[in-house]
Amino acid sequence: MSAGTGLALLDATKDKSLALIRSSAQHERAISQFREKIADVSSIDDLMKDQDLYAFVMRAHDLEDQIFGKALIRKMLTSDVSDRKSLVNRLTDQRFKDMHADMGFSPSGAASGDFSDPAWQQKMIDRYVTRQYINAGEEQNETVGRVLEFREKVAGVRNVFDILKDKDLSTVLRTALGIPEATAGLDIDKQAEILERKLDLADLKDPKELDRLVRTYVTISDATSGQSTQNNAALQLLSGMNSGGGDFLPVTIDIAAITALPRRPYA
Repeated sequence: MSAGTGLALLDATKDKSLALIRSSAQHERAISQFREKIADVSSIDDLMKDQDLYAFVMRAHDLEDQIFGKALIRKMLTSDVSDRKSLVNRLTDQRFKDMHADMGFSPSGAASGDFSDPAWQQKMIDRYVTRQYINAGEEQNETVGRVLEFREKVAGVRNVFDILKDKDLSTVLRTALGIPEATAGLDIDKQAEILERKLDLADLKDPKELDRLVRTYVTISDATSGQSTQNNAALQLLSGMNSGGGDFLPVTIDIAAITALPRRPYA
């Protein structure tokens, strides 16, 4: 199944898919245990000693691959965000910063927020369920997974550096805007300069423009996947570069033509 078809199917069944995740035996049990236990957490120690609760919070923040690193997570969660040298401020991965903000532990390890607040609990559960949905999409198709990640993250973009430091955001936008992947090896300021020439950040707040960028990325990804560079005209156009100074050759292609989708793709 192509990424375009897979994404269309996921979009058409999103609400049903999210509901199925919530009601599945595995996730329903995890959500129920989270609701029962989180209100009693008053310190970082309370969180860390309950493996199920700790794992739920980690998975909600897409940090399942870091569950084993409890010492690092403890130090990160008790970092003083006002100290520029603290661990949370030195980590460039936004997932850690999001978890630090959501949990709100003080440097002493005490809980500074109200974990019994139903609104806070629901936010965490929604984050957990959304993460399972994105993971399922990624298992189906890498391009689909990247689009779901892009949609989840793009609202938090404040400047081009937020894009460049995130693989999903930068990959989608480089591809959709016709910026060669090789530019990722350039100095960060040079990358920012190139991206600023190609992208109006205001477009990332426009649903129609976001949809156009996503469709362009998916169409190009489908066109180039599993095909050699020399036999793929679209890829040759998008990756045409000269060898001097990291600049790339501008090309003119009809994006509307290559991204056009039938109004009834399943008819």
